[in-house]
Amino acid sequence: MNRRIDAYSLRLFAAAAQEGSIVRAAAREHIAPSALSRRLADLEHAFGTPLLVRSPRGVVLTDAGQLVFGRGLQIDRELQQLAREVQSLGGRVAGNVRVWANMSAVVGFLPERLQALLAQYPDVRVSLHEQDTPEVVRACLDDRADIGLGVHTEVPQSIERWHFASDPLLVVLPRGHALARRRAVRFAEAMAYPLIGVRSGGSLDRFVHAQAFAAGQPLQMAVSVSSFDAVCRMVEAGMGIAIIPHSAAAAYAGSRRFVRRPLDEPWAARELCIYAPRKTPRLRSVQAVIEAWRG
Repeated sequence: MNRRIDAYSLRLFAAAAQEGSIVRAAAREHIAPSALSRRLADLEHAFGTPLLVRSPRGVVLTDAGQLVFGRGLQIDRELQQLAREVQSLGGRVAGNVRVWANMSAVVGFLPERLQALLAQYPDVRVSLHEQDTPEVVRACLDDRADIGLGVHTEVPQSIERWHFASDPLLVVLPRGHALARRRAVRFAEAMAYPLIGVRSGGSLDRFVHAQAFAAGQPLQMAVSVSSFDAVCRMVEAGMGIAIIPHSAAAAYAGSRRFVRRPLDEPWAARELCIYAPRKTPRLRSVQAVIEAWRG
């Protein structure tokens, strides 16, 4: 072995293995795919054997890659623990904090909270990834995220949870819609009209479909789009109505041509939570973010 094996290359290799794709791993680690590919090739050269099988569908691990993947994760955990222990010796709050958050948190709450946090701790850097809540929790479990933000869900004892914000579901309707005169709208009433969906197959989409299935009534889906802004634009254009979080409806600026009404159902009261791997000691920077954002 005539080349050094560095921890950063091992981390990039682990990301590629977890994502099953060099492109997705590069996006996750904020590095160009070509640069990540070169790092992986150098790592394979250092070990003297292929670690990945590459194909148009992605990458899979070789037998040697399986061994390096498991040991690489262990090395990364030990280095993170070393960093926590060293930083706990001093009083300075600094470092990079990996935050994974669902779309509701990113759109409705994080811009202001991030601004306040970075004003208080100028030496802290936040690396932000947007994913659905299940992926946020999985990233915390896999130690790919220091902090997760998502809808309240049950988590194992290895994950800690705190309240972040209340974010109830609303019904968004075009002005002049028959339901716009109501103070609140029942789900059964909303299902009588075409719905605008967001992120087909995503957490909110699956949740709304599950409620419709439980009620024994099919949903009339007019169209599904990829963002809350697009949902609101479709509602403005009269394509249908939508069920979205309060944070998303409040954040959208072009609100003159639609109205918001509470969704009158017990399950519409959503809570967003902070999730973090249970660690002692915890990095000062991570603990500072948790304390700043706890509701």
